[in-house]
Amino acid sequence: MPIFVDMSTTIQIVNKSHHPLPEYATTGSSGMDIRAFITSPIVMAPLDRVLIPTGLFLALPENWEAQIRPRSGLAIKQGITCLNTPGTIDADYRGEIKVILINLSKETHTIEDGERIAQIVFQQVEKAILQKVDSLEATQRGDGGFGHTGKK
Repeated sequence: MPIFVDMSTTIQIVNKSHHPLPEYATTGSSGMDIRAFITSPIVMAPLDRVLIPTGLFLALPENWEAQIRPRSGLAIKQGITCLNTPGTIDADYRGEIKVILINLSKETHTIEDGERIAQIVFQQVEKAILQKVDSLEATQRGDGGFGHTGKK
């Protein structure tokens, strides 16, 4: 029988919008949808990019980040996705969460107040220590990248 361990972490959030707090839609969800907090609709022509406020502010614990990611339904159905994906919110940032959207479709798209525009995922971050060396250990892959294994 599996043992359930509660791995929840408390994140402090200020919500200056009139929309509900983000929440997990299902028990298996990794991200929470976040909503646009705008005073009037924003019309996005094809290839337009806009910065959308959310009215949300976070205080993340040390060694945590929040990642802003596209919503798959908005991307496939409307051609709207996030730039700078995933967007990183550092633990020491206290400003408003804003989402960079781009319209990759051939149609105009209107963002409405309260529309679910992205999702937020919280992730623990391990700090690295860089060690300067003169060379690296060889591997079978070596410096092969960007399609080095072929198309199939």
